[in-house]
Amino acid sequence: MAVDSIDGVEAQAVSTRHPFAYRDFRYFWTARICAMLAHSGLVVALGWAVYDEARLSMGVREAALRLGLIGLVQFLPMLMLSPFTGLAADRYDRRNVVRLALVGQLSCATILSLLAFGPGAGLYTLYATAALFAASRAFYMPAMNALPPALVPRATLPQAIAISAVAGRIGGILGPVLGGFAYAWGAKWAFGLCATLLLAALLLHLAIRPLRQQAPMAAARPLQQMLEGLRYVLSNRLLLGAISLDLFAVLLGGVTALLPIFARDVLHVGPDGLGQLRAASSVGALATAVWLSWRPLRHEVGVKMLACVALFGAMTVSFGLSRSMSLSLACLALMGAVDMVSVYIRQSLLQIATPDDKRGRVGAISSLFVAGSNELGEMESGLVASLIGPVGAVITGGIAAVLVAGLWAGLFPELRRARRFDQVQPG
Repeated sequence: MAVDSIDGVEAQAVSTRHPFAYRDFRYFWTARICAMLAHSGLVVALGWAVYDEARLSMGVREAALRLGLIGLVQFLPMLMLSPFTGLAADRYDRRNVVRLALVGQLSCATILSLLAFGPGAGLYTLYATAALFAASRAFYMPAMNALPPALVPRATLPQAIAISAVAGRIGGILGPVLGGFAYAWGAKWAFGLCATLLLAALLLHLAIRPLRQQAPMAAARPLQQMLEGLRYVLSNRLLLGAISLDLFAVLLGGVTALLPIFARDVLHVGPDGLGQLRAASSVGALATAVWLSWRPLRHEVGVKMLACVALFGAMTVSFGLSRSMSLSLACLALMGAVDMVSVYIRQSLLQIATPDDKRGRVGAISSLFVAGSNELGEMESGLVASLIGPVGAVITGGIAAVLVAGLWAGLFPELRRARRFDQVQPG
């Protein structure tokens, strides 16, 4: 029997388990697809625009460094705003925080689209708009990630997280492909498509009804409230280990920022091929997320997360050594598959082990760590590539990710001992 709200959930929990039984979760899920399509497409278009602009006057290594700067200019706003974004998600209606953040992202995509109708935007303009977009996403991510516990019952939450990941990976697959093909027609079409998708996500979030009341925050001054989330993460070694594992593995082993270089100067496949490379990891992740949404992990979740991080590093090395487009796509797909298992376990632990009144602030810390592994990792990739070349940067990064998995298994035995989600308790 399907229901359209979580009121009276406990009485119907036995007969209704699937997250799609809840109306507002369906809106949330569809909006996440649209937002991820836009974000993934914009990343491809922005990366290609920056690298193309830089290559007009620079060599490959100099342009690689300029490409890596996109990560830095996106990480800095998230670093500076992180304490405020988590507090906003816990203090205010999370629906409204998400909506306002989408308005900010929509404005950035619209600006890029309008600039593309003219002579084009210079590097500094592209960097500034990327920073504004990142600032909006800094508010978007903690509030958006904290919404599912208010849309489905606790017993359904791990499955809802997996299904939410399906939406993200659908966007991750189609977004780069759409962005790459649209950019082949012109930058204005790529950025215009992203703006349209963000508008759709905003309208869907406006349709989500008022949530059940969030757990009230403890009375304290704003600074104390900001620090409370950080103290909670530092005191919970299971969460600290899971979040930091992802940070260092992807920070050192990520290849996303260097894909334009591989597409243009290593594999010679152009912007269309770049879209395929960007989508490949999401193909593997989507297949894995669909499987997890119907067959959730139940045993030895911590050990499986550590093993998947090690496999991620091994596949990264294989990608760096490849000179075949087919083999490169296969490596990226396998990287996406094992990364999806790691993300699924980490997000499930994060939501289950965190009290509701702290989910926004803890989520902001997690988002900052994710930004550190992604955006700051792009800067690290560009810098290392400028020193030893893109291929050397990818291979050494993959080896480092394998070493991180082994090191974390020793530093955080709590991860090895995490066996089942239903044994994890908040606090």
